[in-house]
Amino acid sequence: MALPGSEYSALLAELKEVRRAGLVRLRGRALPALEAAAEAAGAPPARPPGAPIEVLLRRAVARLDAGTLRSAAEYSLGLAQGTRDWPASSRRARAASLYGVSVERFRKDQEVMVLGQVAEHIVRLAADAETGTAGVDGTDGVDGVDGGGLGTHRTVEVRTAGRTVRLTVHVHPVDLLRDVDVIVSPSNVHLALPEAYKSSVAASLRRAAAVHGVTGEVLADPLPAELRRWAELHGTSGRAVRPGTVAATGAGALEAQGIRRIYHAAIAVPRAGTNDYDVLPTDVTRAVSRVLAVLAEEHGRHAPPLRSVCFPLLGSGRGGLSYEVSLRAVWGAVEAELARGAHWDVHFVVRTPGAAAAVERVAAGIRPAHDRRPTG
Repeated sequence: MALPGSEYSALLAELKEVRRAGLVRLRGRALPALEAAAEAAGAPPARPPGAPIEVLLRRAVARLDAGTLRSAAEYSLGLAQGTRDWPASSRRARAASLYGVSVERFRKDQEVMVLGQVAEHIVRLAADAETGTAGVDGTDGVDGVDGGGLGTHRTVEVRTAGRTVRLTVHVHPVDLLRDVDVIVSPSNVHLALPEAYKSSVAASLRRAAAVHGVTGEVLADPLPAELRRWAELHGTSGRAVRPGTVAATGAGALEAQGIRRIYHAAIAVPRAGTNDYDVLPTDVTRAVSRVLAVLAEEHGRHAPPLRSVCFPLLGSGRGGLSYEVSLRAVWGAVEAELARGAHWDVHFVVRTPGAAAAVERVAAGIRPAHDRRPTG
């Protein structure tokens, strides 16, 4: 797609201004190109100042390739959890570290590339909304319940066991969750967390649970320590656990967001001599059943009692499962629990509206077109 040069240049200039100012200092700043793009992309008008721009930025960044590029954009613009009020120099230094280059080298090279990629996707978002083609690639076009094309939350009502159950679907990075008692984090069978700079769900939660200083330095990294204590307590130190095992830990700094527990679900089995994993749908279903069992065990130990739980698309990353397969494996265990009369508040967190649509299809019992078989 050819990008209008003047529009792209104006957006890039304003993205540099956002990078310098940070999200908490957008109020009162003149950002006409970003404001126009947010309006064109369908941002609801009744929002606090700066909110449409932030949602537009998150949506554009979510279109970037997962990994270093997306993470660098999140740090550069203050979109990464806990960085919105960081000084520009600290955000730039963290982004530079992802590429393993000096801050000056990053400023002259990678930063220009990163912000340029964000500007391109902003132009495409606005163009897609104008032509009505948003969502054809499965990355955009599903509205949230708050109205407008930039919604990040929606509710889905499904019938199960003769009653209506409401699910909440969050369309944003997992570390932006608020006020959900338990988040499920996918893990390998060694319960070994990835490095915090990675782009996976487990890495994002490790990063968000850590305590950072004012310049971004890590003061405490509680999740690995808690998992080690869990392994010692259960006699699994130094060996793999059975797929489907769930280790419950605290939430570290995420408690400030209303997250109280993290359940680490061991579903990924490393392939010897490689960096790859195998994930079986049956192990995902077993892990989800165990998550709900642990939730029932811990329910009354907390005040107020635990009642809400959020699932990512377990196994759909490096595990190789499709959205549909992952969701069917998760939903099988959730639906069985709800059918027994459980009243848990169930949430799903996904990165794209296309994945959110998959949640709706699976929960409603709709099979994808390519998977339908004649019934007669």
